[in-house]
Amino acid sequence: MRTDITQVMVKEHQLILRMIALLEKNVALMEQGRFRNWQFFLDAVDFIRNYADRFHHAKEEDVLFVALINNGMPEKQSPIEAMHIEHDQGRAFVRNMADAAEKALAGEAGQIGIIAENANGYIDLLREHIDKEDTVLYPLAERILPDDVRAQMVDAYHRAEEQTLGLEEKYQRLLAEYERQAAA
Repeated sequence: MRTDITQVMVKEHQLILRMIALLEKNVALMEQGRFRNWQFFLDAVDFIRNYADRFHHAKEEDVLFVALINNGMPEKQSPIEAMHIEHDQGRAFVRNMADAAEKALAGEAGQIGIIAENANGYIDLLREHIDKEDTVLYPLAERILPDDVRAQMVDAYHRAEEQTLGLEEKYQRLLAEYERQAAA
């Protein structure tokens, strides 16, 4: 039986999509004047930077993409280059959202539109990005990566996770609390 090297990524996408759904709901409420919890947006930024980027994208960029390149996929003008570009676009949206949320928390007016624009940009980008990874890139990786590479990749994933022990559980709890609040 072949080792599935993308199932862990798909599972991580589910947690990221839960945050995207909360972000989308709270942005809509904020634009209606019914949500002013600026800390939520800072917590979302923290989640995105540490879970989506440091925990998840690091595995993609440092393990999966490297394995694909080492096994014949070109680095430039390829799905890998497109994914890197989208990761960078996402980081720009998050930087701008963080800056605006910090200003809003400090009482500076005029930040709602900036938070909304960048959050919505991130939401749209990530939904499309995750869909491309789950339906195109990951199935391609499962088809082309040889068996002898797969065990090394799983080991590399585990080493990456050891650098961030407890991170997934922390964000599971954070999301569960915000989802509980949203349902109330």
